[in-house]
Amino acid sequence: MGALDGLALPEKDVVLRVIHSSGDLSLASALCFSEGACQAGLEALRGGAPILTDTAMAAAAVAPMAARTFGNVVENVLQWAPAKAPEGSTRAAAGMQRALQAHPKALVLIGSAPTALELLLDQVRCSMVQEPPLVIGMPVGFVGVAESKRHLADSGLAQIRLDGSRGGAGLVAAAVNALLRRAWLDQAAS
Repeated sequence: MGALDGLALPEKDVVLRVIHSSGDLSLASALCFSEGACQAGLEALRGGAPILTDTAMAAAAVAPMAARTFGNVVENVLQWAPAKAPEGSTRAAAGMQRALQAHPKALVLIGSAPTALELLLDQVRCSMVQEPPLVIGMPVGFVGVAESKRHLADSGLAQIRLDGSRGGAGLVAAAVNALLRRAWLDQAAS
C-alpha cells in the first residue's frame, strides 16, 4: 500500500483502522494529517483529555476503548443541545457550543455535522474557546461538508481530516480508537 509509505506509526495505525472499519482502501489517499496531529492526540489522550463527539453512535464506538485504556470521558455534544434546533442552526452546533465550554481541553470528533465543525472553528477563531488538542473532522454528505473540511484544513488546528464527501461516525471512532490503542501500547512498552 503505497499510501502508507513514509507515514509514522501513529498515522499508519489510523489509516489502517479507518480502512479496516470502512472496507475502503481508497480512503488512505483521502486522509490528511496536520504536522504533529497524531502526537498531540496521543499526549492528550494519555493525559486523560475528554473526547467530544457529534453523534451518539461515535460516542458508543469510542467509549469501550477509552474505558479500557486511559478512562477518558466520552461525551456526545447532543447532551447539551436544546430539544429543537435554534433558528438558522442545528442541534449539533448548539450542543457543540455548550460542550466546548464544559470541556475546553477535549479532543473533538466530527463525523456527521458540518455545522458543529463550523461552530468549533468560529469559536476558536474568535478566541471564545481554546484550541482543542486535536480535531478529527470527517463529516459525511454533501451539504456544507466540503466547505467545512476546507475550513478545517485552513484553520491551523491539529487535525486528522478525510477530504471529500465520505466520513461518518464509524470513521472518526476508528481514528480515535487507533490513537487510544497506540498510546496504550506505547505506554506499556516504556
